[in-house]
Amino acid sequence: MIYINRLFFSFTNRVRRIYLNSNFYDKKISKINDNNLIYKPSPHLLSSLIKYQKKKFKIEDFSLDEIWDNKNISTKDYKRLNNFYWFFSLDLKSSKKSAQSVIQSWIKNNYKYNNKSWDFDLTAKRIIAWLSCHNLTYDENNQVYKNNFNAMIQKQTNHLINEINKSNIIDDKLIGCASIILVGLCYQNKKKYLSYGSNLLRKISKETLDNYGFPKSRSVKQLIFYLKYFILIREWYKESQVNIPEHIDETIYYLGQGYAFVWQNINCDILYNGNNISDNIDFDNYLKRLGYKFKNENQDFGGYIILKNKKVCIIMDAGSTPSSTFSKDYQSGASSIEIISNGKKLITNCGYYKKNNPKLNELSKSTATHSALIIDDSSSCKFNKVDKFLLIKRGLKILKRSTVYEKNYWKINVSHDGYQKKYNTIIEREVEYYPEQTTFIGKDKIIKKINNNYKFDIRFYVEPNVKLMKTQDNKTILIELDDEGWKFTCDNYDINIDNGLYFGNKNSYTNNQNIFISGISNNEIESVNWEIKKIQ
Repeated sequence: MIYINRLFFSFTNRVRRIYLNSNFYDKKISKINDNNLIYKPSPHLLSSLIKYQKKKFKIEDFSLDEIWDNKNISTKDYKRLNNFYWFFSLDLKSSKKSAQSVIQSWIKNNYKYNNKSWDFDLTAKRIIAWLSCHNLTYDENNQVYKNNFNAMIQKQTNHLINEINKSNIIDDKLIGCASIILVGLCYQNKKKYLSYGSNLLRKISKETLDNYGFPKSRSVKQLIFYLKYFILIREWYKESQVNIPEHIDETIYYLGQGYAFVWQNINCDILYNGNNISDNIDFDNYLKRLGYKFKNENQDFGGYIILKNKKVCIIMDAGSTPSSTFSKDYQSGASSIEIISNGKKLITNCGYYKKNNPKLNELSKSTATHSALIIDDSSSCKFNKVDKFLLIKRGLKILKRSTVYEKNYWKINVSHDGYQKKYNTIIEREVEYYPEQTTFIGKDKIIKKINNNYKFDIRFYVEPNVKLMKTQDNKTILIELDDEGWKFTCDNYDINIDNGLYFGNKNSYTNNQNIFISGISNNEIESVNWEIKKIQ
């Protein structure tokens, strides 16, 4: 049956490729309106999405005659070249004639669809770049050039409309939707592009966000990505003096609440479910410049619990797994914790590795790279490879979650069933914090339905620059966090220092250390008590 499905899928793809390369399809997407460019978007509105280089280049510095003839170009450089985002790094004093000759050359070489340069993501970004860099790509040229430019923009947009429902990557859909809306605003074509794009944007929100406006993937990175694009789209509407649809304002409000909760309230990146160390301070400045303010005073939101005061913050992943559809960046870190002291990570998770290394990607998704309890070296969730992604095959549910937040006493209590099917076991974690003593007291429980013996580990990771040292009596581990000192102790179990890999910085890894509790579970309810106390 699997062979038959693969055969059918392969046959369908071949037929589809033939159709997209046909003259019939080219004629279909070449049906355009003879509208001129009316609205010209400000390039600075994209500053939350594009890293502008401080040093600006002149287009004359590039080998324009050879720019499309390089056959040995890497995939990464090919994408950069063909999405035209490099135009944002050009000095505005560059020759418009030279910039527009590059556009003309691209159109000449790629007038008909081809699967490489017309890749969905590339096409969407190219449309945004061409229109946003209009002072180089469009202005001060004759009407013949402008007609060709306008026609090519609309032709590519027609292709996006044809393909957008077939795209399986939600983030690409959002970029495609943004480019379709921008074309509708620029050419004042409300019926064909603007209305279609707005309705599609509403549909994307309903399909991918939960009832509180948090991504169903539970991904912090995706939440911020969505917020950036929705604000960009809203600013395009505002600048072009077209009424902003209510659903866009509503979605920004809810995404903003999520952003305030996971970032602005703590000003530190939490390394859960696809997140890495970010540059959100730049985005904060962008929001401030445009007049956006968000607020969220909840302690439990989006499947995360965050308790904090001015000096200390504790975070726990207290959410069930997303459905398989939204799980490509999910990491099995249920009940794992992070602790922040005076803006510095005392306890962390290891972060996420997404680059083309399946082994490291799989490792970063495992429970073993989180500050959590692990049974028999296995993860609390099971993943299955679908296409190029590891998606949830067996997830987990949060069975119990509660918080207490008082001035001199905090408590988080969470349990999950991630090990129930394989080991007939429930995992429960309780963490108490006593602000006056600056002390965390934790209790990890292994609750069995059948009393089998098996190995367990509990890890507490630190960032690469944090130092760990074991005392001579082997009962305490000292943590040196810049100018702060902390000590970790555990009753009745061995504690050691182990090495690991840290993926906090995007698409890279380095060595880090972790406090490592190990033991054999012999009882129906195994309780492991530990303490983290500040000593200076």
